[in-house]
Amino acid sequence: MSRLFRNTIPLFAVLFGLAVASCESNFKEVQKMGLSEFTPSGDADSINLKYTDSGRITANLISPKMLDYATVAYPFTEFPNGMHLTLFDKNGKQTYIDAKYAISHKTTNIIDLQGNVKISNQNGELLETEQLYYDQKNEWFFTEKKFKFTSPKGVSYGEGIDFSKDFKKVNSQKISGQVQSE
Repeated sequence: MSRLFRNTIPLFAVLFGLAVASCESNFKEVQKMGLSEFTPSGDADSINLKYTDSGRITANLISPKMLDYATVAYPFTEFPNGMHLTLFDKNGKQTYIDAKYAISHKTTNIIDLQGNVKISNQNGELLETEQLYYDQKNEWFFTEKKFKFTSPKGVSYGEGIDFSKDFKKVNSQKISGQVQSE
């Protein structure tokens, strides 16, 4: 084998390796460009929204930040810095909901509440969990996460619960604790 040929093969291998590494790097950059990034069509700070039905306030939403993604394929509204929601029933009784993060899906009318979620009412009932879903259409809450439920009758713990917004109908799973009977 000639000396030139022996020196060319290692040089060719190094150049080929650099070219492949360069192509990989460029390919990764092209892949990154293909990722969809959502840009909100609306951005609001310090919001205080009141929802009405037939002239009656049904809900009051307060949040330090709201991002609206109304122009994406599956529109949603995000509350990255938390939210406080007050729901009003037809008799004016209130249910209070607090979460560190929330996302409302417009096509399903489901709100996903996350991070130190607390829901309480004027009767002294309080449910605490890390994630809770709210079905706006059916006015129904549900989670498969662990929860703590405190009422004037006692405290109970469980994993998995669903209930009406006024706590009148409650279905729980894997429950423990002491509750006074009537």
